[in-house]
Amino acid sequence: MSYVDGFVLAVPKANLEAYREMARKAGDVWMEYGALAYVECVGDDVPYGKLTSFPRAVQAKEDETVVFSWIVYNSRQHRDDINAKVMADPRTQPNFETMPFDAKRMIYGGFESMMELNKA
Repeated sequence: MSYVDGFVLAVPKANLEAYREMARKAGDVWMEYGALAYVECVGDDVPYGKLTSFPRAVQAKEDETVVFSWIVYNSRQHRDDINAKVMADPRTQPNFETMPFDAKRMIYGGFESMMELNKA
């Protein structure tokens, strides 16, 4: 079963193209080092819930949209090995002054697959 890193963040709508460009470059690096998949999704039907929701979780403002992303690996060890290489790569060094979103409101974590259904 695979291992997945998941991310939820708020991106200002005005910065979506800059975010897409940053994500494309990051995705290329992760895939180069062996990730099985790299997916970035922009919110389309993510209502603001009364108690919990994706927008509430990342404190999304009215001019922001939610981005939901994940990276797939063979295993936790595979992820740890790839992430060590990615974090050492100069192409992925963050510049917090020009980042197109507020990284302090990003939620992320690693998940061990419990079940996988695929149409392969």
